[in-house]
Amino acid sequence: MKIVSIITQKGGAGKTTIATALAVAAQKDGLNTAILDLDDQATSCFWGDIRTSQDHSPALAVKDVKAVRLPHVLDALKQAGCDLAILDCPAIHRDVAMDAATPSDFVLIPTRADVFDIRSMRQTVDLMKSIDKPCAVVLNFCPPVGRELGDAREGIKGIGVELCPVELHHRKAYSRAQQLGQTAQESEPSSLAAQEIIGLYT
Repeated sequence: MKIVSIITQKGGAGKTTIATALAVAAQKDGLNTAILDLDDQATSCFWGDIRTSQDHSPALAVKDVKAVRLPHVLDALKQAGCDLAILDCPAIHRDVAMDAATPSDFVLIPTRADVFDIRSMRQTVDLMKSIDKPCAVVLNFCPPVGRELGDAREGIKGIGVELCPVELHHRKAYSRAQQLGQTAQESEPSSLAAQEIIGLYT
């Protein structure tokens, strides 16, 4: 079983949108996939509840998990034949970030393309470097125009962390899909948002 964590120390970076979208992409790709929601706000779980109530396919396991129980839950998923576990982590909580990152094969760090988010994101990068954990930054909510995106790319390169080649833009398709318990590649499969998620998953 592979484990991917979505971690960043700043709220509002789009962790849950990315976690749910990647999970659906993996499930559609034939992987038995689960989302573990470590955030007390339980946004992934709320999304999963909507999804279950509307009987969307493919079915997807979404579990509310406390960090202290994470090793047990991961072991149970492995025994049950899970191929991929995606951990949706809370902002701010350094201890939870460490608990999630430690068993993970890879950590994806979403950030907005602005100076304050990049600064906060660096804390997460430093945390991953301290435990020698493979990670990459993905730019999210990217603006359609302006110099911010180019500045953000340069800033991330200066930190010395891998930058994901796929960027996610500020598109309404993401939020519309969330309200339906879906992802952009399901609700609007021909949209640019869907193409971005498929690219990110690939």
